[in-house]
Amino acid sequence: MFDELSEKLEATFARLRGRGVLTEADIKEGLREVRRVLLEADVNFALTREFLERVEKKAVEVTRLKTVSPGQQLVKVVYDELAAMLGERREGLKLSSVPPTVIMMVGLQGSGKTTTAAKLALKLKGEGRQTRLIAADVYRPAAIDQLETLGKQLDVPVYSDRTTQDVVKIAKAGLDQSRRERDRVLIVDTAGRLQIDDEMMQELERLKAAIKPDEILLVADGMTGQEAVKIAQGFDARLNVTGVILTKMDGDARGGAALSIYGVTKKPIKYIGVGEKPDALEEFHPERMAGRILQQGDIVSLVEKAQGAFDADEAKRMEKKVRKEGMDLEDFLTAMKQMERMGPIEGLLKMLPGVNAKALKQVREADPDGKRMKHAEAIVLSMTKAERKNPGLMNGGRRARVAKGSGRPVSEVNRLLDQFKQMQQMMKKVAKGGRPPMMPFR
Repeated sequence: MFDELSEKLEATFARLRGRGVLTEADIKEGLREVRRVLLEADVNFALTREFLERVEKKAVEVTRLKTVSPGQQLVKVVYDELAAMLGERREGLKLSSVPPTVIMMVGLQGSGKTTTAAKLALKLKGEGRQTRLIAADVYRPAAIDQLETLGKQLDVPVYSDRTTQDVVKIAKAGLDQSRRERDRVLIVDTAGRLQIDDEMMQELERLKAAIKPDEILLVADGMTGQEAVKIAQGFDARLNVTGVILTKMDGDARGGAALSIYGVTKKPIKYIGVGEKPDALEEFHPERMAGRILQQGDIVSLVEKAQGAFDADEAKRMEKKVRKEGMDLEDFLTAMKQMERMGPIEGLLKMLPGVNAKALKQVREADPDGKRMKHAEAIVLSMTKAERKNPGLMNGGRRARVAKGSGRPVSEVNRLLDQFKQMQQMMKKVAKGGRPPMMPFR
């Protein structure tokens, strides 16, 4: 997400920062490059023009400042305007004071509506809100089965009725049940449709009138660029959409949809889908995303991920044990599993300030299929309990046995044990109050 855009913007700003003094001509030249980069990312043309006009006006004032680096100040101007283009500030769900809060999911077929509805239900459930799903997609084959399967996997109740294709009747019955069960949130999964299909849009209008949703969320494919903006405009004209969820933002998305949708429609992006896992749905924070695009990092989101993934009691137990007895491969395995819950390493690195495309490329090359942590886990699990407790036992024969049991080459087993030895040394130094050495990514 935004990798190419981020890399090109950084290259442009690096050239400008390299100049001690910026003239108006320098700024115009730099912004011409920014314009090209944004249009290549499929950002709306009119929006790009307005964005650059605002940046140029503020940037010219920056050139007159003597106390601050003009190059750095220009980046700050672009950051502020990017955040404004993305929505200025986080806008959460509007939760009703009288439960249940009703959320209606709409969008094109294939945009990921059903899986996104389930992801949102899981997220709200994790926040302590009893949530129910309604299967109101009566047209797509197996859509009801899909939602029921997802509900079962996530332990979220699903209301469905296969005896009728009247979506209004289904939704009203589901709402009645939700009220009886005292749910906090009710999410209605509707069938995918084109915004220009008048008959199908009328059905959504009848559904809206019947259940009076607190939120109407458009689920749009982030890979579609400006097309997502046209879709949003079409649905908004008929339904007055309250927010957007962009899906598939972990793929080869150029960023045009995310950078255009709020500026054109003034409808906030509330969440983004960043993977296939049930928990791969992130709250959208415009200012944090602007920071990621300009390679300034997103430490707040990184800390939030860590807090959600790490078990505080387990961390304290491990810290106490490591200080007293040292670290073994059982502890290493526990730490790996907690890291895995935070998501792919590449996604975490993107949240660190200064991590550029070159560094991310090295990570991809070191772990091209994203399974390195799984492979390490397989190696450790192929060891006996005694070997995990005392890695010093791992002679050549044992290493060959573990390689065979885990399906990994002996060289990979050796590399893991070498890295573990380095980590042990680092942990000993930390336990004594010393400064940990830097560990290379190998």
